[in-house]
Amino acid sequence: MREDLLHFIWKHKKIPQNNLKLTTQEPITIVKIGQHNYNSGPDFFNSQVRIGEQLWVGNVEIHLISSDWYAHKHEVHANYNTVILHVVWEDDVSVYRNDNTKIPTLELKNYIGQDLLLQYKSLFSTSDKKFINCEKDIKIIDDFVTQNWLERLFFERLEDKTEVIKDLLLKSNNNWEYVLFVILLKSFGLKINGSSFLSLHKSLNSSVIAKLKNNSFQLESVLYGQLGLLEAEDCLDTYYLNLRKEYAFVKGKFKLSEEGVEKANFFRLRPSNFPTIRLSQFANLYKENQNLFSILIQKTSLEDLQSIFNVYASEYWDTHYNFGKESKSRKKRITKKFIDLMVINTIIPFKFYYAKSIGKDINEELINIISKIDIEDNTIIQNFKKNGINGVSAKDSQALIQLYNKYCTKNNCLQCAIGVNLLKGNT
Repeated sequence: MREDLLHFIWKHKKIPQNNLKLTTQEPITIVKIGQHNYNSGPDFFNSQVRIGEQLWVGNVEIHLISSDWYAHKHEVHANYNTVILHVVWEDDVSVYRNDNTKIPTLELKNYIGQDLLLQYKSLFSTSDKKFINCEKDIKIIDDFVTQNWLERLFFERLEDKTEVIKDLLLKSNNNWEYVLFVILLKSFGLKINGSSFLSLHKSLNSSVIAKLKNNSFQLESVLYGQLGLLEAEDCLDTYYLNLRKEYAFVKGKFKLSEEGVEKANFFRLRPSNFPTIRLSQFANLYKENQNLFSILIQKTSLEDLQSIFNVYASEYWDTHYNFGKESKSRKKRITKKFIDLMVINTIIPFKFYYAKSIGKDINEELINIISKIDIEDNTIIQNFKKNGINGVSAKDSQALIQLYNKYCTKNNCLQCAIGVNLLKGNT
């Protein structure tokens, strides 16, 4: 048994109200369960219970056994002095606040029916599960419940994606244009080079970027140089030699250092995703859009956002993927699939957080944008489909990824609307 089951029991009023007694045999009535607290401190705030004739208002703490109170050192924390009731599965010791007053204890093990315990055990049994705990039952959940939960998860995932934005804003004194530059650069690196491209911000501060971003050749030279792509001595291409010359000049001018910058990687990448190609496309994105921050904030449709990224790598790359090695001629245009990934993972989170920072609600706008992007295709989405959950757009796939990563894989079923609904419906 896990503590989250006791939280579920308390929150969803699965405790019988008749003849309920404390461990001291005093009668108790639960008047108000209170507000579930997911942060530090007591588990439920502003609860109300009647013990005998006395109404108590305060907080409730929940543990599997009473002695967990001491294991978690609650007796030394003043914020637990407001606890009016200790709810436990089994009472093994009396507990006291740090002012030495005893806390009333409600022991649950004699009040909870076997049906609930068996259903809980079945939900967490892994003996015949291939994907997630509720795979046999998830498709019976009312579609209204599932869709509402998935929409909430979509925005929860958005919030998670804004963490890197918050961190960069803090470090740059809320320089939104600089932060956009950095997170867009990260997105051009995808999974393999995302960390490497992001690390460039350690060597390129906002003032340097502001001076470079509108000169695509100069920007290319710095991006290539800082990532260690201009170190070959045997390449004699004019384009390459000019890049090296420009980089040497800019590096000296701005006193740039490669300290903390991760080298770019070509391993396990398709040629179209080589850092050489992606960095050139990125530089030309800024060449074609002099006020990219303002443009992105103003665009409200997927089509308008996609049009911004209709750019190519520099002409040299028409016949190259690597410096000094010619290939069949082809314009290296940013593909629709790549653009959609940037919209999902970078543009929407950025617009979401910027709007939030100025007190503006654009949630419907963002839903309209992402709902027009095809559902992503990966193992997680395929497995949900096998179990009866069929999404139609990237909004659904983002929500399902959040569901799987933050709830299913961590057995957080009783923090999930689907798991709660299954348990509630069978008790």
